[in-house]
Amino acid sequence: MEEGKDRSAVQKEVTDQYSLRGRVFHRIREDILSGKYSENEELKEATIGAECGVSRTPVREALRQLELEGLVKIVPNKGAYVTGISSKDTRDIYVIRSYLEGLAARWACEHISEPEIDTIEEIVYLSKFHAKKKHYEQLVELDNKFHESIYRASGSKILEHELTTFHQYLERIRKESLKREERALQSNEEHLAILEAIRSRDGDLAEKLAHEHIIQTIENMNKEGL
Repeated sequence: MEEGKDRSAVQKEVTDQYSLRGRVFHRIREDILSGKYSENEELKEATIGAECGVSRTPVREALRQLELEGLVKIVPNKGAYVTGISSKDTRDIYVIRSYLEGLAARWACEHISEPEIDTIEEIVYLSKFHAKKKHYEQLVELDNKFHESIYRASGSKILEHELTTFHQYLERIRKESLKREERALQSNEEHLAILEAIRSRDGDLAEKLAHEHIIQTIENMNKEGL
């Protein structure tokens, strides 16, 4: 009985440790991607631990995980420094994402349900309303929901995971892009066209439109100097 209790206590401790590391990991990652930290800025374990209300151990583990993602560089005997996402990284991610978005839209044509189509349609019409009102925070949130809905509808957890990660990496750039009313309205029209292709179960067209939607974003970035 005591042995069972001890085993449960150990399991709980391990679970809590992983939960702490995950929470700290996502917090630091979000802060890096949002631009809170500048490139090459040192990430101090004690400071982050105090902000998150944890010891230095989960912070250290989170920083190691972030190094694997290329967002942080750990210099032995010195500390951890922000690497961030460079302009080239951003463009590379957009190009890769353009093909994966196309694949997600194609697969969504095969798996999406009518309730899911209705949900995406509501997102599109709400986005149009908020774009005209210049409600930028709502626009970014709805843009997230539009793409995430298609990722889920693709029926592939692996594809959904990869695209969600890319989407998070580009959050700061997307916010800047959607602050431009012309691009916000244009982006929503592109979303509507993708939705209609998926509703028609036209995989070729849905893939083409989803791919072009991301390529259009790259062209807009170049035009705006983002």
